[in-house]
Amino acid sequence: MVVIAYNDAARLPRAVRSVLRQSLRAVEAIVVDDASDDGTEQVVRALMEEDPRVRYVRREHNSGGCGAPRNDGVAAARAPYVMFLDSDDRLPWHACKSLLEEVERTGADFVTGQITRFYEGSRRSRRYYPELFARRRTVEGIAAEPEMFLDSFATNKLYRAELLRRIPFREDLHFEDHVFTAELYCAARRFAVVPWTVYNWHRARASAAPASISLRYAELDNARQRVRAARLSDEVLRAHGHGALVPERHRRFLRQDLRVYLNTLPARDPAWIEEFVSVAGPYLAEIDPAVFDRIDPVARVCCSLILDGRADELAVAARSLNGPQAPPRAAVREGGRTYWGTVPSPGTDITALRLAELPFTASRLRHEAALAVDGTRLTLTVRTYDPFGVLAAHPGWTATLKLWSAKVRLAPRRQADGSHVSAATVDLAALRHGGRPGFDGRYEPRVVVARPDGRTTSDVLLLDPAAGPVTVAVPGHTVTIRPDGHAGVLRLTWRRRGVLRAVPRLARARARLIRRLSTPELKLRVYKGLIRVLPQRRDLALFESDVGAGCTGSPRYVYEELRRRGAPIRVVWSVARNRRNFPKDARLVRRMSWRHIWTMARAGYWVDSHGLPLDYPKPPRTRYLQTWHGQGIKSIGFNSPDLRADFPGPRARWRAAVARWDALVAPSAEFERIFVPSNEYGGPVLRFGSPRCDVLVHGDPAAVERVRDRLELPPDRRVLLYAPTYRDQAKFSGRSIRADLEAMAEALADEWVVVLRPHPVERYRVPQRLRHFVRPAGAYPEINDLMLASDALLTDYSSVMCDYAVTGRPMLFLIDDWDEYRRVERGVYHDLPAIAPGPCLNTTGELICALRDLDAVSASFAAKYAAFRELWCADEKGEASARVVEAFFGLPPAPARARPPASTRPLIRVTVPGWLR
Repeated sequence: MVVIAYNDAARLPRAVRSVLRQSLRAVEAIVVDDASDDGTEQVVRALMEEDPRVRYVRREHNSGGCGAPRNDGVAAARAPYVMFLDSDDRLPWHACKSLLEEVERTGADFVTGQITRFYEGSRRSRRYYPELFARRRTVEGIAAEPEMFLDSFATNKLYRAELLRRIPFREDLHFEDHVFTAELYCAARRFAVVPWTVYNWHRARASAAPASISLRYAELDNARQRVRAARLSDEVLRAHGHGALVPERHRRFLRQDLRVYLNTLPARDPAWIEEFVSVAGPYLAEIDPAVFDRIDPVARVCCSLILDGRADELAVAARSLNGPQAPPRAAVREGGRTYWGTVPSPGTDITALRLAELPFTASRLRHEAALAVDGTRLTLTVRTYDPFGVLAAHPGWTATLKLWSAKVRLAPRRQADGSHVSAATVDLAALRHGGRPGFDGRYEPRVVVARPDGRTTSDVLLLDPAAGPVTVAVPGHTVTIRPDGHAGVLRLTWRRRGVLRAVPRLARARARLIRRLSTPELKLRVYKGLIRVLPQRRDLALFESDVGAGCTGSPRYVYEELRRRGAPIRVVWSVARNRRNFPKDARLVRRMSWRHIWTMARAGYWVDSHGLPLDYPKPPRTRYLQTWHGQGIKSIGFNSPDLRADFPGPRARWRAAVARWDALVAPSAEFERIFVPSNEYGGPVLRFGSPRCDVLVHGDPAAVERVRDRLELPPDRRVLLYAPTYRDQAKFSGRSIRADLEAMAEALADEWVVVLRPHPVERYRVPQRLRHFVRPAGAYPEINDLMLASDALLTDYSSVMCDYAVTGRPMLFLIDDWDEYRRVERGVYHDLPAIAPGPCLNTTGELICALRDLDAVSASFAAKYAAFRELWCADEKGEASARVVEAFFGLPPAPARARPPASTRPLIRVTVPGWLR
């Protein structure tokens, strides 16, 4: 292991010890000191005394780079394999052994693996281009995967020593890694790639140490050196007969090398930007124009501006690369294409961003601000650019500056260039932050634009990134106003001062006291005492849906039926985190609060769709209705991944929780056949269909209008509801979104719009470039509305398929991981391809073809669809809510509601106890 160091005595021991502690013991650390004068030698001598595997090589004169010390280390190496480590970084414990085993297994000339950047300031980590290392593989030469040019590091690789001695590092330039790896890729017949982290690249705080060579973006000579290294790399490829790969190397330069300067360019002064244009422009002129078409559209715009020598416009465009990715000041549409600026040209084509096609609530405006401070009064002058004609398309719009809870109405004045200028003054001393004493935090003001119908869109404000921070003293606080990030987003940071600095200590003491008085164990003990002495109230019911997430599912429709009948029962809803998606007049209680504990102990009825707190026994006279939240092919209960293992604790806990149920809503005979034994339930089963499906039977035009209005669905598009389920082994990962939405948008955006409804335990953010085609609906309160507003369903293994079948509308199933899901992941009770009421697809291409010919495809599945509905939906008559309410709460039949003939009514499976009669 060649460890190079220069004046880094403080961090060098960490690097060397990460070598000595490797799981591979047969490792030698050769520390090459590039003529340090800070005590590095003494540090290495001490390390040598600790461990004889440390060797020391000292150069007489500093080389000014990394090439010479690395060459010295290779010359001193005695082992058949070599790796490199910089003194400010470290190795994961198993890096050497895992790479050695891989090179011996594959016979590769070198092995490369994932680099993880560790940001010491934030203590966060981020992997470098993880898609490059997504899978373990052997590559038969760089021509097979030219994308690997992005991996131009020397430090994340294990090499055969004889190969290294044939391709020494350049010693006359910085970024010698780039030229070296170009030589390496040309020389290697085969190389291996591993997906695990083999190198931890430490990014120190800006003030902690001098920036490394690769991070000196502010130095123009740094840019010159990088351009020179790029040219030399191109020459290497041509000299080795790989001239056809030069465009791929150019793409690497545009995506990575150029980008590091463009990211920070907005904070540079005009002279620096002019000089940078003169440095980068000639090299960009050597690149084939087709290469520019393969990079991010805004980066391509920046390249076009560099080539045209438009330095002033470059600074504006570079602010849109990061952060909020602000839109341009101006754009022009021509021939169905959208161009950055006022003049169409191939280099400024930003059509792929789809910024001109976004729905109003996602539309983008650019707000550039200048600030002035007078005492505690902050005045913002805001210039608003409307590049895509959003404001012009909605006459009567209004604008408001939102600064935390403060809202200041703006009076924009139209300017000759089409922009709007407005001003707002806010007294920072008068701001209140939710009534909290001693607010400590930060936020970004926004300009909210509302059209006459009340719908809004908002964007942050941009300050000059080169502007320094402004500090304002207000009572109890210091407020710092500054541009944040490369884009220069206006941010206000509040810090307590004076006596308010004690607030955090008091808050922490209060929190500790509350925790001591509110431990789960204490609450459970108190609850068990309460249910022994408190009588149950027959006029009180505790309702919960989706573990308190909202007023939805079958509990919602049971609740609405009770209200419709005027039943003498007061319903209290359990709420998990907030009060969204509940009727305004609903009574709410915070889940697991002391009030919730009291309500559970007093309520004569419990109604929920998942499971009230598992460890809490039901009071003796309370009746518990379990509506459950779905039916389908997935394994459940004791067959599910959480409970199928033979661990007595979780299984006993769930068995006791199920024993609390006094009645179970069963949507179908098939549900009863599967669910009851899978959960070892032995109580009454109510076979009236599912309350949540009543609205799917009857329809609800108002719900359709709500969805179309809220999600801004175009009237001339068909609606595809995409509702996949989660993967048990990849929750919150986004991996359940398996359709290629970008390919779908390209092929189907003229006819379809996708309403994306991920599972609640999934996390997926729709990219802005797809918002013209995909409407995120994870936060929409009721999935039934989405089903009613859709023309077809795309799912995989989700139980939504059984509810959707009630509508009779087409369904498609994207099940590319079917074998893994049924064998390794969740497990299933049914062979989905055999019973699916629609096509089972494995690729997005197949999906696109099916949607283009949906009527014919659906017709071909008519028989299977009918069988599927008979299996899962035969009991759905549209009156489950009424029947369940009558059976469970003992209410008389509603006289105004038509009832089916007695012979067709579903029956309760078991003998009905007296309280249910």
